[in-house]
Amino acid sequence: MRNFRELTVWKDGRILVKEVYKLTHLLPDSERFGLIAQVQRGAISIPANIAEGCGKDSEKDFIRFLQISLGSAYELETHFILCEDLEFLSPEIVQRIIGEIQVLQKKIVALIKHIKSNH
Repeated sequence: MRNFRELTVWKDGRILVKEVYKLTHLLPDSERFGLIAQVQRGAISIPANIAEGCGKDSEKDFIRFLQISLGSAYELETHFILCEDLEFLSPEIVQRIIGEIQVLQKKIVALIKHIKSNH
């Protein structure tokens, strides 16, 4: 078993969730059950899947959950692009959060490659 609390990607995912929740307060109330819920679920999914993967016995299963986490990060990036398209958030805000998401994406990819190279 792995200790997810020691993984940088999990820690960074937690920080990202807090940032995302702050930004969703800027979205219109009419999106409470739409885009806001989707954005929040996508953000939460990143560290949650990393943690769940840590509980799996095989490296293959762990990698699969890291890949799910990565997919959630790409989904989250898309949601913020849509927030800009819909003019709910300024381009500056969107570019900042997307930058943070992309850094996390790269770290998850690097972890996957590291695990694969050791097997």
